Amino acid sequence: MTETLRIIFMGTPQFAEVSLQALLDGPDEVVAVVTQPDRAKGRGKKMQQPPVKVLAKASDIPVLQPTADIRSEEFQNGIASYQPDLIVVAAYGRMLPKNLLDLPPLGCINVHGSLLPKYRGAAPIQQSIINNDSEVGVTILQMDEKMDTGDILCRSRILPDPGETSGSLFLKLAALGSSTLLRAICGLKEGTLIPTPQDNSIATYTPMLKKEDGLIDWRMDAVKLESLIRGLDPWPTGYCFFNGKRLRLFKPEVVYLDPVVEAGTVIQADETGLVIACGTNALKISEIQPEGKKRMKTTDWLRGANLAAGTSLQPEESA
Repeated sequence: MTETLRIIFMGTPQFAEVSLQALLDGPDEVVAVVTQPDRAKGRGKKMQQPPVKVLAKASDIPVLQPTADIRSEEFQNGIASYQPDLIVVAAYGRMLPKNLLDLPPLGCINVHGSLLPKYRGAAPIQQSIINNDSEVGVTILQMDEKMDTGDILCRSRILPDPGETSGSLFLKLAALGSSTLLRAICGLKEGTLIPTPQDNSIATYTPMLKKEDGLIDWRMDAVKLESLIRGLDPWPTGYCFFNGKRLRLFKPEVVYLDPVVEAGTVIQADETGLVIACGTNALKISEIQPEGKKRMKTTDWLRGANLAAGTSLQPEESA
């Protein structure tokens, strides 16, 4: 099959937008886009369109935003009316039912932000940073009815940079995913791809992150906390509390020393920076976001924060 394919794209956030742009720039035709409904965001609860919708509208591509069950006959008939040869999914946010998976002749393929079967699930990119993986990547897989369990069509790998955050890695893997997607589609058209079943015995899962996952337990090892804070940047962010208000923490650096104080105790808070004792070693925090304020250099915040050495930042329930 070498003719132009009719593709339906399903995705929602910026990660998916990059793959959609690659398809729009490629040789095939995107006949429709499916994305999540507009959501109220921010303090003003203003309705915002998903990035994928914004791009699709700018490109005059029909946009579907189902609010009801996508298993419905009505939705399936709507998708079928576009006569897709292939459905491409990237961070859409819903599982696809069998009737949709079986609809296009080439099936449905997914752009996933990990080297499957490692990190199936909702937060693979964050988890790769949290675990301080030396190698990361993307997988294009043939979708089935379960979460990220389908046959692998192709994968691409890169090495994360020192100090990488999930935010910076998202951008890199979005670009890598888009180029790998085009390679996979070319292989599907030429019949050169050999689907490889995943080894379920070595599969790992990553659940969706919650805001509460960012609360720092300073009793952990500083090296693990450093990668945790990077992995939670930009959301939900690592945080602690000072005077009852949330402090979001960024740009951590391990300080190798033997704390003689309890974990969570401020060792240093002056013009040279903020250092906090951990279960093993300590962390220097170079940027911070006080509750209700913008992200700033920690040294700027410390000038008016009245935070002294000896203060405990360990949650009371864990102390």
